[in-house]
Amino acid sequence: MRLLRVGAPGQERPAALDRAGRLLDLSGVVTEIDGSWLAGDGIAGARAAVEAGDLPELDPATRIGPPVARPGKVVCIGLNYSDHAAETHAEPPAEPVLFMKAPNTVVGPNDEVLIPRGSTKTDWEVELAVIIGRTARYTAGEAEALACVAGYAIANDVSEREFQLERGGTWDKGKSCETFNPLGPWLVTADEVPDPQQLALRLWVNGEPKQQSSTKNMIFSVAELIHYVSRFMVLEPGDVINTGTPAGVALGQPEPKPYLRPGDVIEVEIDGLGRQRQVLGQA
Repeated sequence: MRLLRVGAPGQERPAALDRAGRLLDLSGVVTEIDGSWLAGDGIAGARAAVEAGDLPELDPATRIGPPVARPGKVVCIGLNYSDHAAETHAEPPAEPVLFMKAPNTVVGPNDEVLIPRGSTKTDWEVELAVIIGRTARYTAGEAEALACVAGYAIANDVSEREFQLERGGTWDKGKSCETFNPLGPWLVTADEVPDPQQLALRLWVNGEPKQQSSTKNMIFSVAELIHYVSRFMVLEPGDVINTGTPAGVALGQPEPKPYLRPGDVIEVEIDGLGRQRQVLGQA
């Protein structure tokens, strides 16, 4: 099932795409697509409502918001593709590299991305996002870890490299600027993604291909990541894990590095999970 939230920022309503591609209004049966709803039997109820065939249609041109409301936290994985580690002159990690993005970085998949004031090194990163649907705490193994997944989405882990790498402290300050986590367009439920390690990822800037890879090239799989993270923090329904990016970011390219500027257009795609498009603005 493809779940999404549509409408003006802060006024989104739950919706779904049926198999014919029609945008259907779920607001009569679903209050909100958030952690508490994902933790219950909400997905099954929404699926039944879609299959019943009597939901009202919505205008397909309606703005799409992030597919999950108010994520409690956004956990990110650094250097999870060996080619990305190589292009940034880092050793492939022996254990997953964890950092956090502020939850309010999450915006809709086609919303404007704002280059921070004083930024000269804003960068792009296509990533598979995992949306948690059940509490993951000290999971016993990878099977239990995967059972905690509600679904998958596209994330663009926008990053400011000077803030991240040259201003001291942790990576978070270069990762948590406003609008730095476009998410969606859809939450594709886990049952429709039989193998999250077989998804092609692609990203373009101004129509030029920049990233092209597959989740099969991850150093640590989705199951390994959830199992690992659950040893250090409790993952709760509605939380998001950004699972890392492959090679092709601006940071890894020759000088002068093609960092983002106002007016640039980023397009992001993952097989089966839809497509994003962002125009860059100035904060």
